Amino acid sequence: MLPKSQNSANLSEQFYHNGLEISPFIESIHQELLPHLEIESVEPYNPVVVHHLPQPWQLIGTGNYAGVFYHPNYIDLVVKIYAPGRLGWTEELEVYRRLGSHPAFSQCFYAEEGFLVLKRLYGVTLYDCLHRGLKIPPQVIKDIDQALKYIQEQGMYPHDVHGRNVMMYEGRGLVVDVSDFLREQPCRAWDDLKKAYYLIYLPFLYWLPLPIPYFILDLVRKSYRLFRRLTLRGV
Repeated sequence: MLPKSQNSANLSEQFYHNGLEISPFIESIHQELLPHLEIESVEPYNPVVVHHLPQPWQLIGTGNYAGVFYHPNYIDLVVKIYAPGRLGWTEELEVYRRLGSHPAFSQCFYAEEGFLVLKRLYGVTLYDCLHRGLKIPPQVIKDIDQALKYIQEQGMYPHDVHGRNVMMYEGRGLVVDVSDFLREQPCRAWDDLKKAYYLIYLPFLYWLPLPIPYFILDLVRKSYRLFRRLTLRGV
């Protein structure tokens, strides 16, 4: 359970201009979701764990910092809630402030310490595309590439962009997680994924897309993380 904080940022005026009302959604977050939600960060390099979620709220996905939830009465909105003890809320809010409106990213409409109210993005992560055997066309990779160049133009840094936080929707690419885009450390995650796409996926797997079990995808993901950590240490 996360207490309501006085440290909030109301960005909802723009949302009203789009003809949508977020006040009932925020009220539902405080009255129905936060008092009963149980979310925990068990390991820093693995997604957070949601132990309990009150009805009718639904879990969309989890990342290393937070979980993303939606209410069936507000299908175009989601709330991203940070697990207790996980930092990054302030930085992510600043990223959304700099982003403004861009078709490859979500938008933040309201924030209180520990959670963000965001525009919902629809699609399938590239990670799940591989699991389901869905074709990933080159346009998706090009769209994400252009979106990350836009990030750099705003003075930010594409960081930790991997198959679980980029999506495909109607043949176009979207970037879901922007939480690490203020980190200045070099990150090769997207360049390595893109290289694997053009060298392995496109010439071989694209033409015969077979479902890949999650345990194989998780093994590849964990092996890659270990490889990058060893590389950074100079091993």
